[in-house]
Amino acid sequence: MVSHKVSNKKIVLGLSLAAITMFGFGFALAPLYQLICSVTGLNSIGGTIDARKTIADYKTIDQTLSERQVTLQLDTTLEKGLDWQFKPVEKQLKVQVGEVNQASFIFTNTFDYSVVTQAVPSVTPWQAAEHIKKIECFCFNQQTLAAGENKVMPLTFVIDPDLPEDIKTVTLSYTLMAVDNKIAENTKQIF
Repeated sequence: MVSHKVSNKKIVLGLSLAAITMFGFGFALAPLYQLICSVTGLNSIGGTIDARKTIADYKTIDQTLSERQVTLQLDTTLEKGLDWQFKPVEKQLKVQVGEVNQASFIFTNTFDYSVVTQAVPSVTPWQAAEHIKKIECFCFNQQTLAAGENKVMPLTFVIDPDLPEDIKTVTLSYTLMAVDNKIAENTKQIF
């Protein structure tokens, strides 16, 4: 009997330690994810423009470029339960490499309460991610829309001239996710 009590104490201690470790890992996961993404360039579109370059510098670059164009496809998805309307004004653009370009996205909060969201970008093919330089993007900050509110938000960007020649089409996707838990709370009330 004594060995079972010792064994049970070891099991309880081991399980407690495992639970604390999992909680700590979960707590550290978001900063770790951001660190990995910033180092590898994954799940981003290259960050903001080079701090040493201005929009004027990019406009100077485009005067020296050839007429190379790339097709930019714009795609949007919504987190499950976030029944907003979220779409690009144009789904596909022909853009000149090195030129400052702009696209617009329509956001409509279809709920009867305000919601805070964050757009998370991704690029396909992944090799193009570091060559798309955001100057202005709705994804830089969380967006709050009141009940029924509709907004058109810009994305201003440059595709860097160093984009590999074999890349002719780039797909820029945004997933819109709710930051607050109002949606989850309201969904529970329905069921």
